[in-house]
Amino acid sequence: MMRTTLTLDDDIARRIKGQLKTSGVSFKDLVNDLLRKGLETSSPGKKAGKFKIKPIELGLKEGFSYDNVSELLDQIGEKQL
Repeated sequence: MMRTTLTLDDDIARRIKGQLKTSGVSFKDLVNDLLRKGLETSSPGKKAGKFKIKPIELGLKEGFSYDNVSELLDQIGEKQL
């Protein structure tokens, strides 16, 4: 076990004091627990869950064609004016 002096920002000290009132644990135990949780969630070795994209058919509006991209862009520009 290592002993050290830790300087806390005012907002962090207030939050810890608030949690001390409701937790019933010592300051040391609470700070160690909070540091453990923070280190576990920021660990670079952890992988995020799988992310899947579900495509949906949007279709192409009537009067538009993918065959000529420059014409399509012109048509889109005209519709937005």
